[in-house]
Amino acid sequence: MRFLLSSMFYSSPFQNLQRHADKVKECAEMFRKAAECHIKENCAEFESLTDEVARLESEADAIKRNIRNHLPRGILMPVDKFEFFQYLREQDKVLDEVEEALFWLSFRPSGIPPEIVEDFMALVDAVLPPIEELSRLVRLATDYFKTGSEKQRQKMKSLIRDIRQHEKEADILERDLKAKVFTQIKDALAVYHLIRLAEIVGSIADHAQNASDRMRAMIAR
Repeated sequence: MRFLLSSMFYSSPFQNLQRHADKVKECAEMFRKAAECHIKENCAEFESLTDEVARLESEADAIKRNIRNHLPRGILMPVDKFEFFQYLREQDKVLDEVEEALFWLSFRPSGIPPEIVEDFMALVDAVLPPIEELSRLVRLATDYFKTGSEKQRQKMKSLIRDIRQHEKEADILERDLKAKVFTQIKDALAVYHLIRLAEIVGSIADHAQNASDRMRAMIAR
């Protein structure tokens, strides 16, 4: 009866959650393009790409506010509202960290030191899959909470495991990049900047995993 009753009410918040997740996914592509562009010193597109990310982040914020401000107190949902909002918070943090990473990149107009370019881009590439997979996760969740299909639930659990694995791989690459910065970069200010940049990029995958963990809690039985 839980799914039969809740299916009457789930659509509005989950539709907006999907719109928000799609904005997150759009940012993934823009983030990689901007990072790759920045490595090519004086790349003319970097500023326009960062502006595009800022636009997507602003649109996602508007969706987030819409969800929070227009969810009636008495609405029946198939999940705990607190867990739903925690998921939204973590998904939104992904966008915040993407924007912050590009902000920190802009501090070095001369680009990333050539000796760590490969390692930096490997870290960027590692955080992209969990960003992109959040959109699919929300889509599966929408179907699951509508139908109660065990098959959909198992697909979600598999995807959540994949996101967790991507985050672990990103953690390893973040540590490797930090080690290389400390051993190969001599300028103290550059070391600080690059270490902080690595942490921010790594946190993108952290928040994606946190979001997937919240979703795992929502489908727990």
